[in-house]
Amino acid sequence: MTQWLHMSQMIHCLPDETINNLYPPQAFPIEVRHFLAEWLENQRWEDFAPEKVERASQAKALLDQIISMLQSISQQNSNVVVRMKLKQISRTLTGFQQRPLQFAVLVRDILTRERVLLNTPTQGPSPQQYPPPYESRESSFPNTQDVDHLVLKVLEVQEIRQKMHQMQEELNWERQNYESLPGTIQQNGMDPAQSEIHKLQTNIQQLEYNVKTMATKRFQLLQECVDCLDQCQVRLISRLKAWQWEQHKATIGHPFDENLTPLQTWCEQLLAVNGKLRQELMLIVEPIPELQERLGKLQQVLIQSSLVVEKQPPQVIKTQSKFSTTVRYLLGEKIAPGKPVVLKAQIINELQARNLGSVPGENVGELINNTAVLEHNTTSKSTCATFRNMSIKKIKRADRKGSESVTEEKFAFLFSAEITITGCDTPYRIQTFSLPVVVIVHGSQDNNALATIIWDCAFSEPDRVPFIVPERVPWRMMYSTLNSKFTSEVQTQHNLDHFNQHFLAQKIFDKSDFVDDFSNMMVSWAQFNKEVLPSRSFTFWQWFEGAMDLTKKHLKTYWSEGLIFGFIGKQHLHLILQDRPNGTFLLRFSDSEIGGITIAYVSASENGGQKIQNIQPFTKRDLEILSLGDRIRDINHITYLYPEFPKHEAFKKFYSEPQMSPSGGYIPVSLHTKVGTDPGSATAAPPLVTPDNPCSSTFPVNPFCQPFSPTDSITPLEGMDTTANPEEFVTSPVGFPEHIPTGDNMDLELETILQNLNN
Repeated sequence: MTQWLHMSQMIHCLPDETINNLYPPQAFPIEVRHFLAEWLENQRWEDFAPEKVERASQAKALLDQIISMLQSISQQNSNVVVRMKLKQISRTLTGFQQRPLQFAVLVRDILTRERVLLNTPTQGPSPQQYPPPYESRESSFPNTQDVDHLVLKVLEVQEIRQKMHQMQEELNWERQNYESLPGTIQQNGMDPAQSEIHKLQTNIQQLEYNVKTMATKRFQLLQECVDCLDQCQVRLISRLKAWQWEQHKATIGHPFDENLTPLQTWCEQLLAVNGKLRQELMLIVEPIPELQERLGKLQQVLIQSSLVVEKQPPQVIKTQSKFSTTVRYLLGEKIAPGKPVVLKAQIINELQARNLGSVPGENVGELINNTAVLEHNTTSKSTCATFRNMSIKKIKRADRKGSESVTEEKFAFLFSAEITITGCDTPYRIQTFSLPVVVIVHGSQDNNALATIIWDCAFSEPDRVPFIVPERVPWRMMYSTLNSKFTSEVQTQHNLDHFNQHFLAQKIFDKSDFVDDFSNMMVSWAQFNKEVLPSRSFTFWQWFEGAMDLTKKHLKTYWSEGLIFGFIGKQHLHLILQDRPNGTFLLRFSDSEIGGITIAYVSASENGGQKIQNIQPFTKRDLEILSLGDRIRDINHITYLYPEFPKHEAFKKFYSEPQMSPSGGYIPVSLHTKVGTDPGSATAAPPLVTPDNPCSSTFPVNPFCQPFSPTDSITPLEGMDTTANPEEFVTSPVGFPEHIPTGDNMDLELETILQNLNN
């Protein structure tokens, strides 16, 4: 509908005659264009041509749909005049049902002329009202105006050729008439027929001049057409590269429109124009080798640039595992019939990717199921080769430099085939390669391999030499990448805020007391995922990815609704909680444990003041046993979510429903979170897990037992005094009935517990 929005603004400045010529009242009234604007622009009218009689049924289906939509709109319109007008138009259009192809070509030509008008600077009062003549590489759609101008130029060349042919025939006829006159009459100036002979000579001279003039104009137009085709093709290839670049950036969460249909249409149009121009050159008596050579090169570049990886393989691949990928050829409908086109895949290393023009060297890996046939889908009009069960059997590593690990080595898949296009005498070799991939042999390498891919996708430059990336980048770029990856992976609209950003910077730069702006500080690959964090056994990326994965699997809704503060340092934590009443708490990601979330809360100290407690972090395993909402519900000494939201209002919807009493006379069992130890217990319960386990779960046998009092059991481990050890947590052992055996595994089988209780 974008085209009609601009066209409706221009119509006010056009003469009535131009409007009637553009929208013939008896064939395609302007009301049809207005009411069906968006639908009309979404159809592939360029597929129709007078000679394509096989598309008549498709054209009739579109015509019937237009008539049906107009009738439906008329019934819903409250304006009587408009309603009657639309009914009349729908009746008029039924006249095309015996010649639907003519109607489809008419609509095609109308939309083409609209684009030409919009792209003509003299047609409007204000150029800023209309789209620019060429959209940027970030645009999702190709520049159809340029192609339409080119098509019109080619039509003009064809019209000039036809006129020249008619003039030449007329000239030949006049010459024959002149030569058939007796010689005495031609020389006798006193003969009465002399005036007719003079007219004949003058007419011949004029025709010769006109033919020569039109031949010159034809040559100039052909040159302009080839120049315009060259420019359109450069823009097309630029847009193809932009599409591939956006696909690359999608790995880190950037938006990406994967629709290739507009680009396919553009490719097909340019190849068709190239073919028509080559035909026009063949019809010229004296050949023009320069233009023929340029068209040949343009055709070769277009054919070889139209192979793209539509669905990329996984960028971290484990050997001996299956994966899939899809390669699409944008000129699939132009492939010569007969011999099928078989696409072959091979894995290449970084050095081979840089030297694709030369003969590939030795194989660096062995692939299974690495061939696929290009097949055309008539419904989607796409031609694709799908590798459904490809696998890397073995991989050969390059010599590593210094401390470089195997998870830093990048490979790619090269797809190639030999193809013949209809109308072309010689076959062409086409090839393209995938985004970089990292090959691993064990699941433990997955995290580090993903870090390599993230760094590559985030910080590589367009048109780079494969697969070069900078060693250091500004923090602002790093933070943007982390935020984009976090929100896309968690599938949330809730971004990391400036508090999160500042703490992440403090973390990666090891500057906990730094309060200035980090934006322009340079962060290195080593700081990102080679060097472990101070006093830790893991890297920054491993820690960040752990928090992201925990949020994705267990905390998505909590995060999306702003219930989790997230990444916050201890100093900032003390600052924002120091004036809050006892029981105020917030949720933050653990600073010392991968994939953990902890509850920091304000409580009373022994001297009547306040202190901040940090409950030992909950991990993915803990939250699989009992949700975060239920754990927050169970902890009675946290009451208000920072700044002052009652916890039962904020988290009530996350609480589990009470379990129904089990059948068969069994005693009900439930899990509850308990912080610290219960001094009221007669017998100290043996711990179910090691002391570093983040939480506790209690299975009460007697539902009327004395309720747990958190104020009696919490051992203060961290106060408001910033000198306190920031990594200490309130531990949480677990209590069971004495006759229930305990073990080192917290994931107890409920059936086993019930059996023990029943004995």
